[in-house]
Amino acid sequence: MKIQTQYIYEKTWTTTKESDLLRMIEEEVGDADPKGTLEYIKEAIKGGKVITVGECRFREER
Repeated sequence: MKIQTQYIYEKTWTTTKESDLLRMIEEEVGDADPKGTLEYIKEAIKGGKVITVGECRFREER
């Protein structure tokens, strides 16, 4: 699964590698489990949904 990200102040979506996804999630959620959060995001974005964590949005690449 390829995941695209977008900060709330951006207009374009960017395909992001998993290592960068984990870094971004860690910045947004702090001490919470970034790997667990990424797994939740992967499940939640199936079917075209967009998930927002802090100031970052996540969606499945179309």
